[in-house]
Amino acid sequence: PVDGDAQLCVNIINDYRGTLGLPPYARWSDGEACADGQCESDALSGVAHGAFGQCGEFAQNECPGWGGNVDDIPQVLEDCLALMWAEGPGEDFNMHGHYINMSSESYTEVACGFHVTADNKIWAIQNFR
Repeated sequence: PVDGDAQLCVNIINDYRGTLGLPPYARWSDGEACADGQCESDALSGVAHGAFGQCGEFAQNECPGWGGNVDDIPQVLEDCLALMWAEGPGEDFNMHGHYINMSSESYTEVACGFHVTADNKIWAIQNFR
């Protein structure tokens, strides 16, 4: 992944937030390397959110094991984040949790991490705090 992927991730989330008149999340750059590590850990274990909490985040969304190589990360972000946003609105966290994290007024920043496996599976994490 390149630096632009992390910024694109933040931009997409903030574009959705803007549709509700919410302030943008700041890019939590210092949390990105840790989020990359969480992606790698989850890819190895095959368990989404398996490394949750290791980076000091309060909430986490994850796009687990999407097909593609490093060049496909932008499209995976567009597609995965669109599905997450489409969960809302709603208050039941079990049904609308990804949307709730993306539209929260409790968090102020997001760190986006990525890992691409040898068999071309993309894992992408968005950590909120």
